[in-house]
Amino acid sequence: MDFCYRVSLVVFVLCFLFVSYSVTLYNTVRCCEPALCGCSSVSPTFFQGEPIRVLVTGAAGQIAYSLLYSIAKGDVFGKDQPLVLVLLDITPMMAVLEGVVMELQDCALPLLREVIPTDKEEVAFKDLDIAILVGSMPRREGMERKDLLKANVKIFKSQGAALDKYAKKTVKVVVVGNPANTNCLIASKSAPSIPKENFSCLTRLDHNRAKSQIALKLGVTSNDVKNVIIWGNHSSTQYPDVNHAKVNLKGKEVGVYEAIKDDSWLKGDFILTVQQRGAAVIKARKLSSAMSAAKAICDHVRDIWFGTPAGEFVSMGVISDGNSYGVPEDLLYSFPVVIKDKTWKFVEGLPINDFSREKMDLTAKELTEEKETAVEFLSSA
Repeated sequence: MDFCYRVSLVVFVLCFLFVSYSVTLYNTVRCCEPALCGCSSVSPTFFQGEPIRVLVTGAAGQIAYSLLYSIAKGDVFGKDQPLVLVLLDITPMMAVLEGVVMELQDCALPLLREVIPTDKEEVAFKDLDIAILVGSMPRREGMERKDLLKANVKIFKSQGAALDKYAKKTVKVVVVGNPANTNCLIASKSAPSIPKENFSCLTRLDHNRAKSQIALKLGVTSNDVKNVIIWGNHSSTQYPDVNHAKVNLKGKEVGVYEAIKDDSWLKGDFILTVQQRGAAVIKARKLSSAMSAAKAICDHVRDIWFGTPAGEFVSMGVISDGNSYGVPEDLLYSFPVVIKDKTWKFVEGLPINDFSREKMDLTAKELTEEKETAVEFLSSA
């Protein structure tokens, strides 16, 4: 009897301690009323690894304003990846940038370990993991394209040299500022110690626009459309190609041409709408695309970081060396790519019809001319 009593007592004490510990642990990580129980944590914060260092240039501008919150709250690099945001802009914009910093602080984002505003390249480019180069010289009224190229060669030569000198050699560089393809090429040429393959420019906005137009035409969501392609330059010569695109219709995957059954639209108004969408937004808003550009940057960088889904490819401006599509080498040209382990590869073996060939060659010609003009300025910049 005495033995049974002692065993029961021990079991009771152990159960009591277990329940007490469980309640305490639950309140620590899950409590939504911390003031009532005295705990200091509202939710679990299990962040992994060291913070990554992410630069955004043109950080006081409207695209960055739409972009920074998504990066800082984990939409791009994951919900468990802490980060340091480095914000670069020109000296006259530093007062505005301070306001952006205050807003980021006021968001109280747990992943955001530090925000560093600066107008100095040696600070901005130090030990970077990712550089998102949004800032560039905008085209002003009456400015010739060669004048625009000359101004931007100076900017991206300087930033490329800063990447070469201060950033990690593994840094991934995404150029957004226009003319994005040629700016990216100049930055890469000015950073010879960083692999060319680490540089890419944004054509994901055009890619997303193409997906959206197909989805609207068919009355489906954009997630039902995959494998559209943007070939070439981020300009009005770009070629939005849906010859290899697929759409999910009532659970069945079919080709876009088969689904739409309107070749004249796909070869006419569809292409023009995507090519001229940026100008249409400016005409309507009196400002350039910002929200959609920021979303496209997030998509682009997230795919670099985590890879593309199986069976899908995306559009990205990358160095043309070694491509199998007849595009001249040493251009920053938008291709269909797949990404794994933070490394992109061309999608190979896609058949190219005569219509596509003409469009692809036209945009390559424009990029070749841009490159030749920019390289002339590069030696004197």
